[in-house]
Amino acid sequence: MALSHVGFLRLLLGRSLVRRLSSPRVLTPARVMTPLLTHQNTHLAATCARFYATKKAKAKAKGQPAKVNINSALVGDIIDLDEVKGDMAAVLSTLRDDFTRSLSIRSSPGALDHIVVTTADGKFPLNQLGQVSMKSPQLIVVNMTSFPEATVAATRALRESSMKLNPEVDGTIIKVPIPKVTREHRENLGKLAKQLSNKAKDSLRRVRSNAVTQVKKAKEDHSEDTIRLLEKQLQQMADNMAADIDKQLAAKTKEILG
Repeated sequence: MALSHVGFLRLLLGRSLVRRLSSPRVLTPARVMTPLLTHQNTHLAATCARFYATKKAKAKAKGQPAKVNINSALVGDIIDLDEVKGDMAAVLSTLRDDFTRSLSIRSSPGALDHIVVTTADGKFPLNQLGQVSMKSPQLIVVNMTSFPEATVAATRALRESSMKLNPEVDGTIIKVPIPKVTREHRENLGKLAKQLSNKAKDSLRRVRSNAVTQVKKAKEDHSEDTIRLLEKQLQQMADNMAADIDKQLAAKTKEILG
């Protein structure tokens, strides 16, 4: 009797197994593995983003020299940074004067303001000795009635200026014909402006070189870091002034060429 029951159970289990094997397996949503955004995963993503941003910022800043700003009072025993800065500023000021004196378009009375007249009493700007007026686009008149004794000296100063003028004297009146400004003349002035700016940069490099030489003399009494930072500071000052020279040149070139 027991054996018949066992046989019956085997038959039932066999049929159940056949049905299971023959039916298709269906993946339920519970079996599908999906990534879960946990608190830890969120923190990791934020960390990676920050790391990427930092890396990107560093890559962008790579190649750009770090700015140095040394308190001049702390290195006064090595070099006077304010004095060096003043010397560099003087280079730019000289360039501006050169531009005014040598690059005039000769189209207004103010074009003669830079003319300096040498007299027995000293040197004076032309517009302090005579009344300068524009009679026409091609003629400037200088009235020397107030200082007639300086007429000859004023005429000589006009003729010897870099403007290539040919003044004519009529008593105490100096007539200054203004040649027509040609494109060639403007281009020549543009080349001269470039030469003057290059000359200014040479002067600027000499100022920086002399300052660096002075700083290096203090190597024995100061740390290498201090000396290195001072050299960077001087280079930075020179670079900033060179950029100002380039701006002056660009503005003057635009004015000359129109």
